[in-house]
Amino acid sequence: MDNKEAYTDFALVYDELMIDIPYEAYVELISLAADGIKEKKIIDVGCGTGLLSVKLSKAGAFVTGIDLSKDMLNVAEKRANDLSLDIDFKKMPMQEIEGAEQFDVAVIAIDSLNYLPDRESVLDTFNGIHSVLRKGGVLIFDVHSTFKTDVIFMEGPFTFDNDRIAYIWHTEEGDEEHSVMSELSFFVKEDSGLYRRFDERHQQRTFHVYEYVDLLQDAGFTMERIFADWEDEPPHEESERIFFQARK
Repeated sequence: MDNKEAYTDFALVYDELMIDIPYEAYVELISLAADGIKEKKIIDVGCGTGLLSVKLSKAGAFVTGIDLSKDMLNVAEKRANDLSLDIDFKKMPMQEIEGAEQFDVAVIAIDSLNYLPDRESVLDTFNGIHSVLRKGGVLIFDVHSTFKTDVIFMEGPFTFDNDRIAYIWHTEEGDEEHSVMSELSFFVKEDSGLYRRFDERHQQRTFHVYEYVDLLQDAGFTMERIFADWEDEPPHEESERIFFQARK
């Protein structure tokens, strides 16, 4: 199998593996922060296969989705077209966002920011988002906690099997502080009953909460909320997913 086919497989498998993610909760978070969603202009950064973009569009927002993966975007575009939704999808690294002030909301959902390798890339992303948000616009994103990268991920390997898709997920500490290298072997059941294998390698990195706050403030944002694990509660030492809400 060539690499193109493998990446396409991952884009399709991704949807099934993300089925338990509470995207509706993200829609509610955005609606609360933006005083409603209808007719708001929203940029979905790291949109992947468009699961959140579609929900925001169905709620009446004008959505632009950006992602680095062409295969993910192909799935996203098909999803939107099948639902007759007008969503503007673009292939673009998040750290290269720039342009005129036009968006009311920016969202970086489901630890997409953790794929950036260093503080400079995170700051470039925040600076770019700040430049395209209107005054009063809001940025909402979530990241892995350092507890998750340093402790939870190190408890691997992890396995999954739903009779159609199975995977073995090996993790190891990355070269940088609070980073993790993941090697995943997927087995996808064909119509013949045989399983086809493809492999993925991913690296993610996170930073302490105060470092994200510093970077947001350096980019010109004002902090509004920091909470954890989908609850309206402050992070604690064993929180796994940290949410940030900042205003331009």
